[in-house]
Amino acid sequence: MFDLGHLLLQLIVILVAARLAGRAIQVIGQPPVIGEMLAGLALGPSWLGAVSPRTLEFLFPPDSLGPLSALSQLGVLLFMFVVGLRLDLGLLRGKARAAVATSYASIAAPFAMGAALAPSLHDTLAPPGVGLLPFALFLGAAMSVTAFPVLARILTDRGLLQTRIGSVAIASAAVDDVTAWCILAAVVAVARASYDATSMAGREFLVTILASAGYVLLVATVGRRLLSEWVRARRDFTLTSPIVSAAVILALASALVTETLGIHALFGAFLAGTIVPRTAREGTVAVASGMADRVEDVVGAVLLPVFFAITGLRTSIGLIAEPGLWGVFAIILLIAVTGKLGGSAIAARLTGMSWRESLSIGALMNTRGLMELVILNVGLDIGVISPALFTMMVLMALVTTAMTSPLLLVLLRRDPSAAPQKA
Repeated sequence: MFDLGHLLLQLIVILVAARLAGRAIQVIGQPPVIGEMLAGLALGPSWLGAVSPRTLEFLFPPDSLGPLSALSQLGVLLFMFVVGLRLDLGLLRGKARAAVATSYASIAAPFAMGAALAPSLHDTLAPPGVGLLPFALFLGAAMSVTAFPVLARILTDRGLLQTRIGSVAIASAAVDDVTAWCILAAVVAVARASYDATSMAGREFLVTILASAGYVLLVATVGRRLLSEWVRARRDFTLTSPIVSAAVILALASALVTETLGIHALFGAFLAGTIVPRTAREGTVAVASGMADRVEDVVGAVLLPVFFAITGLRTSIGLIAEPGLWGVFAIILLIAVTGKLGGSAIAARLTGMSWRESLSIGALMNTRGLMELVILNVGLDIGVISPALFTMMVLMALVTTAMTSPLLLVLLRRDPSAAPQKA
């Protein structure tokens, strides 16, 4: 039976741990999300289970995780809605060439390198019955993501948002988000269809792709237009609680549609956020960003720490205790950094930026954070990666995100006389 008292105890432990870890990690110049991710890992078998297995069993017995998992899924859905709300492709004005080149290089290079690594990992780290194609596609997609919200927070904290480095990086991350989630939607469709070879070659897979493309087109055209006209028609538009509630219902409904179509609910929630009008009353009222602020307060403070805890409970460093598996992790980390940081930096350099600026953009694009954890949990849920590979990729997400601030500190101090140029 559902035990409300135990759920409340779990939430208290999770939120206190996330709060303390987030504050502590800021002391060494890291974003709070790193501390929250570490708190989630600490509450699982990787630390608490090793130090006090009885405490772990008491706090998080397997049969009590259903309500926590449900809260976690709701948190991630709303988080993706917020990411869509904050997506502003207007950032590309005047920076389209550098941003698009950097973004696509930052996706193509790690995707290709991750997919090329997949055959050597498939036999040992893919779940039984999973084909090479979905495994390789997912590994490539997981290598390619950039954490748009974490990147924006780092730029804001360091006063770089209005510089040329910051403006190109944030615009590149915006393109990256759209592209990466479209890739993931296709990968999930392939992975789900692959469990039945006949459907992969036949009608079910084709119907999934065509129906999904049709839905995206419908939402991006008719849906966006209807919402814009509705907002424009309300001359007294204000961001009231009923409107925010209606927007959340829209996100959940869109998530339900894409989940039914077979490309995962997260994509639908993200898509819903992208079509919400950015302003109302001739630009005087911020609609999307204001809505994002309202939703994010609850999501960031309560629901995302639960997601980190669920991720931590699914992550066990003991699964990669063998020296050989740590060697595999080192290779995964090397490919992730080389592909993402290197690909972004070279592309930025080819658009005319200096090496210092290009490497700084590469370091920013290498930030994976929460977005990586979302993708990895999708992969584990649909059974395309094993728990051991999941653990390696979670650690990779932590390391690459933690690298960003120190790398920026070194790169931007290397030549003190060369202040970052304003955008």
